[in-house]
This record gives sequence, C-alpha cells and structure tokens, in this order.
Amino acid sequence: MTPALDAILVEPALPVPFEQAWRWQRQWQERLLSNPAGPEALLLLQHPPCYTLGRGASERFLRFDPADPPAPLFRIDRGGEVTHHLPGQLVAYPVLALQRHGGDLHLYLRALEAAVLEVLTSLGLRGELQEGLTGVWLEGRKVAAIGVGARRWISQHGLALNVSCPLGGFGAIVPCGLKGHGVTRLSDWCPGLTIATVQPLLRQALARRFGLELRPPKPTEWPWR
Repeated sequence: MTPALDAILVEPALPVPFEQAWRWQRQWQERLLSNPAGPEALLLLQHPPCYTLGRGASERFLRFDPADPPAPLFRIDRGGEVTHHLPGQLVAYPVLALQRHGGDLHLYLRALEAAVLEVLTSLGLRGELQEGLTGVWLEGRKVAAIGVGARRWISQHGLALNVSCPLGGFGAIVPCGLKGHGVTRLSDWCPGLTIATVQPLLRQALARRFGLELRPPKPTEWPWR
C-alpha cells in the first residue's frame, strides 16, 4: 500500500477575499519549490463575490464593463475563461506536487472531476461530464467549474462547486465562455443542503483521490505572511 502523503488542510470559517487566497497559494507553491519534499496543501473555503478571468480569457464573455465590474474582477494565472465566486460556493485549491500524482495535467483535471462526481454520488445525484469540456454538470447545467495552473509542476487554483449560492451573479457573464450552458447549484436538487454538509464530503473525496493525509498546520506553518 502506498503511504499517504502529508498535506496541510486550511479551512477558514469566514469567506476569504480572492486576492488573499491567491497569495496563500503562491506562497505555498514557493515553499514546495524550495523544499520539494515538503508537505502539500489543500485550501477549502468560500469567497466574497468576485469574478476571475483565466490567462488569455476573452473579455467578450463579460456582460459588464471590465472598468466598472459589479464585483471585484481579477485576471489570474489559470486556464479557462471567466467564472464567478461568492458565498455558498465551495472552492477547493489543492497545492500539490503533481509529479507525486502522475505528472500529467490532464489526469489531474480528470481526478478533480472524479472527486466532484464522488460527492454528487454520495448525495444521491448523478453528475455528468461533457465531452471535450472540463467541469461537472447536472442535467446539462454546470454545477462545478474547474480551472488550474501549475508552475514547475506545483499546482494552484482548482475547482468551484455551487452548493447554495445565489445564481443571479452568473447572469453578468458567459460562465466559462460556454454559451447555451446554464449553471445550477446542489441545493436546487437537495433542498436545504449547506456548505457544512458538502465540505467534509469534498475534503474526503480529494484526500482519497490524491492519497493525502490531511492535518492542520503547525504553528511554524501558519499564519502565512
């Protein structure tokens, strides 16, 4: 049996501003680059309302003036087009040394999808994949967006799973640049479902998929600067 990999779990109780979580990811990425044998990390959190554009993403998928966005807008170093974050959406940012996990970015994306599908199955839902696209759908509507980046095989960014978030803010964009594909949330299928129920399911699914032994940070590992 392959021994589990040491990984630090960060689960803030309150929504974390996007720029702060992005900074944490880059700092952990730097730690792994400087110490390749060091622990990996998994951030599970929510964000205040914001929009993000992947590198090279087109502003034509914005239905607002990027100089005057309805919520903070960030262009970041991940793949994919525009997406929306807000409370009630569970975001997972694995900061992994991908060469410990097969060294294949496409396999990594499929593993993230598989973790979401596992969560949906545990809730009695049948998630779907769309050929040629990344993410997870329920009856043709996207419930989880996935967009990642990597530097020297250390991952950042990850997935966003709509649990109980309002969906109105998605109307200001063409989510992921996919016209004709609506978005949904798990609470539409499981009334009353909350982040508190889904978060441990996603945590466990990701730990299983990547063989992680999750633990809280030690005093010397937190707070990050």
